[in-house]
Amino acid sequence: MSDILERFEPQHEFFVGIDSDGCAFDTMELKHKECFIPNTINYYELQGVSKYAREAAEFVNLYSKSRGVNRFPALVETLQWLQKRPEVKARGVQIQVPESLVRWIEQETRLGNPALKAAVERTGDAELKRALEWSEAVNETVRRMVRNVPPFPGVRQALERLAPRADLFVVSATPCEALEREWNEHRLAPFVAAICGQEVGTKKEILALAAKYPPGHALMVGDAPGDQRAAEANGALFFPIIPGREEESWRRLVEEGIERFLSGTFAGEYQQKLLEEFDRCLPERPPWPVVE
Repeated sequence: MSDILERFEPQHEFFVGIDSDGCAFDTMELKHKECFIPNTINYYELQGVSKYAREAAEFVNLYSKSRGVNRFPALVETLQWLQKRPEVKARGVQIQVPESLVRWIEQETRLGNPALKAAVERTGDAELKRALEWSEAVNETVRRMVRNVPPFPGVRQALERLAPRADLFVVSATPCEALEREWNEHRLAPFVAAICGQEVGTKKEILALAAKYPPGHALMVGDAPGDQRAAEANGALFFPIIPGREEESWRRLVEEGIERFLSGTFAGEYQQKLLEEFDRCLPERPPWPVVE
């Protein structure tokens, strides 16, 4: 699938990348609270500090500037915050950060199960094997749990407005299989040129497609700081879907953002106002005390 990034030739004058979980679909809370976190507690033996493990995982994946990060770095960050929590130390629970997984994350760009499975087969590393089993269990739980979650109000209208003028791509850190299932379930797939998940590459790599369009003609729509960084790294504009204010954000995109993008008046003061508002919505550090 990653070949699409090399083969694709623009069909329209504009390009728009759209994140999926938490951005187009209200699935972030469901997936993390009901699918990711129970498996994290189970596979990483966090039963003795499950309350704090849940809070750390929710902070990393939902309520901080790490929101939307790939699952494997998010797992590492969750364990790192747990290591620094006084209540966890007081209970005598030893939190181990899997260093083999940390090294794999540093070396691998396609942070998905296929690449991790290949690393496990190549090395036989026990920490990588556990991470793979955890990730596969998460995917299975998502398959069983996540259904009947419609897109946010305004998403379909935005796609209908953009599709005649722009090449639309799903740009996500979610596995492709889940993305295709969700976008097809709600009949949104016909609007997009491709659905690109974690197996295709990082968001930064996928958004390199922006280079195929004139300056100011590429836009990323996302709900996480990582989406913004990926857009900026490729010279693309960024429209934030603000967590907790998703319906308002999509309405704003439909009512003013799309026209500004297509007319060339998005960059500058309007873009800066959006970025400042987005920066204020998510903290960098958790609300609880941290022991360094």
